[in-house]
Amino acid sequence: MSTPGEHKTVQSRILAYAEAIGWTVMSREEAEKRRGFDPEMPPAERAKNRSLFFDDLLDAKVREFNPRYAEAEGALLWQFRHLHTNIYGNREFVEHLRNRGKFFGHEEKREHDLILIDYDDRDRLPEARKNIYEVTEEWVFHNGHYGTREDVVFLINGIPVLVIECKNADKQEAIDLGIDQIRRYHRETPELFVSQQLFTATDAIGFSYGVS
Repeated sequence: MSTPGEHKTVQSRILAYAEAIGWTVMSREEAEKRRGFDPEMPPAERAKNRSLFFDDLLDAKVREFNPRYAEAEGALLWQFRHLHTNIYGNREFVEHLRNRGKFFGHEEKREHDLILIDYDDRDRLPEARKNIYEVTEEWVFHNGHYGTREDVVFLINGIPVLVIECKNADKQEAIDLGIDQIRRYHRETPELFVSQQLFTATDAIGFSYGVS
């Protein structure tokens, strides 16, 4: 009998748990479509410099939460994509996630706080929540030099904020292997960790987490 793989024993269980508490599970195919992947291109080329956000959803939520926001479509995403791909860019993105970013209101001619996440969702019933909570698997990205594939990624309003690396429990030092893999992602594709604020490694038995 073949040994169950990490997808069945770990990854699929995480998706099931997430769905049970209210997250919407997004297929890899649908997630890649929303990120601008071209299905006509060879698989090795599809992920090159594709978006790290669900652009349409993020833009829609920014305009919903910030009625005075009148910048051109794509302006905020352009800003995010040009943040430094290091701890300084990550720190700047944290400020945006805390709704401390700014935008200029042309009618009032002054700055306003930019709301990306409605934190009042904590006190709302699931059906009344304003944010969109999604989770997907096999999150692929290629920056032109290196390519990586994250096992499970959680997104709020189209922003990836949490990555989970899954390993089989029958592997020796499975958690350490998962953490080493995330370290490699940091080195080779640091663009991923501008918006992703938390990382975890699990083998379904042990669990380790930290901040990026």
